[in-house]
Amino acid sequence: MTFCSLEGRTALVTGASRGIGRSIATELAAAGASVTLSYRTGVEEAESLAAEIGGRAVHADVSDPESARALVEEAGDIDVLVNNAGVTRDGLLVRMSDDDWNTVIDTNLASCFYTCRAAARGMMRKRGGTVVNISSIVGIHGNWGQTNYAASKAGIIGFTKSLARELGSRNVRANVVVPGYVKTQLTDVLPEEATGAMLQATPLGRLGEPDDVAGAVRFLCSDEAAFITGAVLLVDGGLGM
Repeated sequence: MTFCSLEGRTALVTGASRGIGRSIATELAAAGASVTLSYRTGVEEAESLAAEIGGRAVHADVSDPESARALVEEAGDIDVLVNNAGVTRDGLLVRMSDDDWNTVIDTNLASCFYTCRAAARGMMRKRGGTVVNISSIVGIHGNWGQTNYAASKAGIIGFTKSLARELGSRNVRANVVVPGYVKTQLTDVLPEEATGAMLQATPLGRLGEPDDVAGAVRFLCSDEAAFITGAVLLVDGGLGM
């Protein structure tokens, strides 16, 4: 048997058209899972990835409860749910609009509630399943100009721990992966001095790769992690120590 095999399992990954979500969908498919990947933007990227990994791409706005419910239903009898969808709307608190606050909270945090609520009954009924929610080191440390993002990512941690307690008796696990600074479109646009400061604060001395996060997600979804629930796994090069 392959280590961390997901052979025969059905997975749903939100926010999977690019970046970390794309790597997660690719990794789960490589582990043998049948993957449905959702996207709100980037239709060509999502459809190309689905064709590449033999999965399905489904358009959905997971910040909307009905769209999230329909997505879970479309994905079928899922064994694995990975909530990765997220946005940023950075700005100082005193200048932050209600729309920038609500967009980030709804997309990053409320979406986890909507998809987990939709998927939980099926997982409980068959007494098996796993949820991995993607947070951020910003949810632990905070960050200048990101009160909305930090609140949403910290909320994911508390939400997931509570979910793990509620579903554990039905053999459904829920865990959190906390990426540090990872090479994505979000970090590509940062000034050189900001990137330098991140590297200096990271003991391993490099930015993470999306595949670093994907490997951790695969492990938590597999039987090798069968006795792990409510955990917060930092994939951050030591930044969060």
